[in-house]
Amino acid sequence: MPANLIVLDALEKSFPALPRPAVASLTIEIRSGGVTGLVGPDGAGKTTLLRMLAGLLTPSRGGARVVGLDPAADEGKLHAILGYMPQKFGLYEDLTVMENLVLYADLRGITGEPRRQTFERLLGFTDLTRFTTRLAGKLSGGMKQKLGLACTLIGQPKVLLLDEPGVGVDPISRRELWSMVHELADEGMLILWSTSYLDEAEQCREVLLMNEGALIYHGAPKELTQTMAGRTLLVSDTSGTNRQLLQRALRLPQTSDGVIQGQSVRLILAKQADRAALGKALALSEQQLQETEPRFEDAFIDLLGGGPGGKQALAEIMPQVAGAPHETVIEARGLTKKFGDFAATDSVSFQVTRGEIFGLLGPNGAGKSTTFKMMCGLLPPTAGQALVLGMDLKTSSGKARQRLGYMAQKFSLYGNLTVEQNLRFFSGVYGLHGKRQQQKMDDMSKAFDFAPIYRQTPDSLPLGFKQRLALACSLMHEPDILFLDEPTSGVDPLTRREFWLHINGMVEKGVTVMVTTHFMDEAEYCDRIGLVYHGKLIASGTPDELKQQVASRETPNPTMEQAFIALVQNYDKEDDHDAA
Repeated sequence: MPANLIVLDALEKSFPALPRPAVASLTIEIRSGGVTGLVGPDGAGKTTLLRMLAGLLTPSRGGARVVGLDPAADEGKLHAILGYMPQKFGLYEDLTVMENLVLYADLRGITGEPRRQTFERLLGFTDLTRFTTRLAGKLSGGMKQKLGLACTLIGQPKVLLLDEPGVGVDPISRRELWSMVHELADEGMLILWSTSYLDEAEQCREVLLMNEGALIYHGAPKELTQTMAGRTLLVSDTSGTNRQLLQRALRLPQTSDGVIQGQSVRLILAKQADRAALGKALALSEQQLQETEPRFEDAFIDLLGGGPGGKQALAEIMPQVAGAPHETVIEARGLTKKFGDFAATDSVSFQVTRGEIFGLLGPNGAGKSTTFKMMCGLLPPTAGQALVLGMDLKTSSGKARQRLGYMAQKFSLYGNLTVEQNLRFFSGVYGLHGKRQQQKMDDMSKAFDFAPIYRQTPDSLPLGFKQRLALACSLMHEPDILFLDEPTSGVDPLTRREFWLHINGMVEKGVTVMVTTHFMDEAEYCDRIGLVYHGKLIASGTPDELKQQVASRETPNPTMEQAFIALVQNYDKEDDHDAA
């Protein structure tokens, strides 16, 4: 079978408002037979490239051929052989699963027996056969993505362009998506998968790594990862917190990057630096610096010049939180939420102490978001209590909310207001006026470097800038407690590191954080984790404790993602055994 090809010849796209090309003179050949990953930080040009290949944008210079067709000139022919799934895929949430499939089949002109066979194949392939009458808006995040993929595959395209299909999807659903896509690639489909999850990039046959519109690496992910051999370390120090150790390490010239990994810190040695010099600078013994296997993310960060460093500009403008260090400030007591006969959350109980990061994890549709919304007063419980600083959110929500900061999953920003106007609005809502309001706006602008974008609207900004603005708006009133609902969904690893640098700094000042996330490496930043499944809290403990619960002879050092999947699967097995 001849390979399907995408050929780029000095392809370039410029926009008048941008100082440099969004895509800069790409010359490359992409073949079928395996998944090709399109990787890069926010604003690298990934979506612009995909939109040009789909015929939705015209190149400024150069050209592209998709299976021999010019996307700009042969739009009609290209439509027949190409499937494109954008970040905000066009599912109709008030239509059922089957009605969405029918609509896309109508658009593709597929009728009669071929339609019936296509639906049967796609519903089986995506495991959606049982849900054909369910409204798309009532599907979990993972099921929506599978339905989006099914709609994209109607017409059996030769080329599949996927723009961040794993965003907002739990690890189990992402694994299922990958299994489907690998199967399609094995059948000869050319697949280009854009992603900000670098563990996904490791699954690709080859990756295109872009930065500021330019291609900076093309090849197998493993080859780039191997360039980091000997430069990745796992460091531990019992004399302080892992957050404090990370801060000390990031300030050193011997370190180019670092992240928290359970009770340890994962560091990348700067080029030319050695372990002995790092150990001396951190006052640690050789035994406390253990070499560990490099990951693709390590190589990605290193290729971009290292992480964001150790400066904590936000923490510097936040006050020290008063109160006892180990007092309980967030508590769920038998928390239950029912929708009709369905219990979305079933008798969930946990406590969070001052200055702690508590992570709430769970698959899509498990009850995690429902629990989270009750804990920050957005949803009243059917039974049980949600307490913040000893106040019941059912009876004292107004008073409690003055002490809370909330950063929503889809950033509650006003897209038609400027950055300045958003800061002014949210500070006003929290009761700031006059000189105090202006001072806090100036402080936030300086901490997040908003000056160049102060007069722009959030709708015109890349995702990373929206995230910074959303965090700033949630902190204008200097809250004791911060609720973060999937705060880094879709952002690149550099932006994610910067975000957690800010959070770690605030926690060291006594702020308490409750966070939901589908990004398992992010869960490593949590002091403790609660895993919610089928509405129940099925496991809780530190990240290392949860990993140890599933460690085995075959997998002695499981990742957080492996632990998440194993704990859910073990619960299902026990449930099936009890039912039998």
